[in-house]
Amino acid sequence: MSDVILEAKQLTKEFSGFVAVSDVNLQVKAGTIHALIGPNGAGKTTCFNLLTKFITPTAGQIIYKGQDITHKSSAEIARIGMVRSFQISAVFPHLSVLENVRLALQQRTGTSMHFWKSESTLNHLNDEAMAYIEEVGLESYAKDTAVSLPYGRKRALEIATTLGMSPDLMLLDEPTQGMGHEDVDKVTQLIKKVSAGRTVLMVEHNMKVVSSIVDTITVLQRGKIIASGNYAEVSNNPQVIEAYMGSSSNATLGAH
Repeated sequence: MSDVILEAKQLTKEFSGFVAVSDVNLQVKAGTIHALIGPNGAGKTTCFNLLTKFITPTAGQIIYKGQDITHKSSAEIARIGMVRSFQISAVFPHLSVLENVRLALQQRTGTSMHFWKSESTLNHLNDEAMAYIEEVGLESYAKDTAVSLPYGRKRALEIATTLGMSPDLMLLDEPTQGMGHEDVDKVTQLIKKVSAGRTVLMVEHNMKVVSSIVDTITVLQRGKIIASGNYAEVSNNPQVIEAYMGSSSNATLGAH
């Protein structure tokens, strides 16, 4: 698929005179995994927060599926299929894995405020919830509380709750941050698996993850896009090398 699902046009964000994101033009193609990367202070988190409607742009436009969403809220865009995961923690620690995913389904179906109803009235959601739990490999943990899960499994649960919102575009914020190598590999493969039939936009610092699963990489520096393309193109771009290494002399962007 080559249709553009998400587009930013001349996106700009100023904070008290400081330009954090400057004139960013970005296209995310449907059915791909797209990563925003950049050195510390590059503006990638601010850009991601703009695209996911957690902050409002100073100027510019955001288009999702041909619709202008520049002034819509994060809740409004979630309802039309653009769902962000991996904020601080997207799960309720003392609910079970099944209950967490079921809550995401309740939110999608508009019954999330029905707290006064008997739990048995939610059992019709169990099969669908289990399907998402199985998709992320947590079926043996379905009755366990979220707080008891190992760190990598918590991230898998966050993906399952995101899937429960039926996203066309999944937005992942540093999905492997703070993980050991084994968990990084598991979550990387999980993102690859759940991206089938969906689009993923992610902020990611781990170049091994980016090089192994991402189709398109957009590199930011000082709030501006300096390169966009596949890993081979971006990793050999002199501007990118200089941004990361501080020098353009025979350095390459390593997958570490």
